[in-house]
Amino acid sequence: MYSIGQIEDLTGVKAHVLRYWEEVIPGFAPQKDLGGRRVYSDRELELVLRLNYLINEKKFTIEGARNQIIEEADGVTQNAALIQDIHDLRKELTELYLYVKG
Repeated sequence: MYSIGQIEDLTGVKAHVLRYWEEVIPGFAPQKDLGGRRVYSDRELELVLRLNYLINEKKFTIEGARNQIIEEADGVTQNAALIQDIHDLRKELTELYLYVKG
């Protein structure tokens, strides 16, 4: 877990920008500790690095970067569903094979 200052040091993204991204990027919402300070997970650190890359290296607008992040998340969700379908099909085929073999 990382503080907002640690994230700023690791990524070069200023704290006020991180707080703004919380408002405009879906799924980017670091938890807060008992003192109300933001605590960032490894996943959120990766998201900050990805957003920073899209905005500063690839020259995306914030809206464009947000849309790219959403699109990438949708792709991951679709891939997870496909993998589950493959596992289900494999299970059914194994059961059918064992039934036929007998």
